[in-house]
Amino acid sequence: MAFFGLFSKDKKETLDKGLEKTKTSFFDKISRAVAGKSTVDDDVLDDLEETLVSSDVGVETTLKIIRRIEERVARDKYVGTTELNAILRDEIASLLAENEDQNATDPGLLPDEHKPYVIMVVGVNGVGKTTTIGKLAYQFKDQGLKVVLGAADTFRAAAVDQLQIWGDRVGVPVIKQAMGSDPASVAFDTVQSAKAQGADVVIIDTAGRLHNKVGLMNELTKIKNVMKKVHPEAPQEVLLVLDGSTGMNAFEQAKQFVQATEVNALAITKLDGTAKGGVVIGISDQFRIPVKYIGLGEKMTDLQLFDKKEFVSSLFSHK
Repeated sequence: MAFFGLFSKDKKETLDKGLEKTKTSFFDKISRAVAGKSTVDDDVLDDLEETLVSSDVGVETTLKIIRRIEERVARDKYVGTTELNAILRDEIASLLAENEDQNATDPGLLPDEHKPYVIMVVGVNGVGKTTTIGKLAYQFKDQGLKVVLGAADTFRAAAVDQLQIWGDRVGVPVIKQAMGSDPASVAFDTVQSAKAQGADVVIIDTAGRLHNKVGLMNELTKIKNVMKKVHPEAPQEVLLVLDGSTGMNAFEQAKQFVQATEVNALAITKLDGTAKGGVVIGISDQFRIPVKYIGLGEKMTDLQLFDKKEFVSSLFSHK
């Protein structure tokens, strides 16, 4: 069951445009780091380390990258600053490739068995969670799949209303209950309805509250357990949505939700409006949970499957 198609020319252009602020900031900082230098020495590496950290790559991932460049400089004896971009690109690409799950299936495919494919979407309020759900629903439907949405964030009327707006816009049904209803009950009804309709994909919205981790953990666990009563394999995917423009705050949110539930996929949104796109590198490296989608704009098609090779290629295509 395929979706999203191949990495087309249009998607490449969207990626390049969406990363423009990150690229400009990144290369401006690198230019300052090597100003007046002809070789990659300790001072240049110190400045490069500061550049990566300030680009929200994250301290641990930055240290890995710097250590690799140090080893390369020591091995090659002489490395000019003109080579630094190519070396940095190679090391980032290598790092991300090493962190790939070799047993993972193509993220652009959904299994044909055990339908419907149930995606439980988690994340704090304001990260673009409901918008991501709407875009996913659009792209699944555009591939000819039957989609059902579940409004299990029953604590905010705005969340239910927003999901209904997206459902109407995309043309897919939204299962909902009265405000304050048990979120697990909504999830149960959604999966049950989807099975009855022969749906291919179910996407469940959940509440985004982090002030009480125990409460959050219990709620998400209950939602998962209740869905399993209808569909033993559900949810096949727990998708955590993070706002890329928040930089290091996204790291903290990821830690909280990974502790609260079994997250197995990430979506990083709002990359087009920020210079903090380096956060994708750090999150992909540190959490060993695949970044599956990236958000690069407002259009329905601006949510893309994350392609590590294309991402690194675009990041270093700045002229």
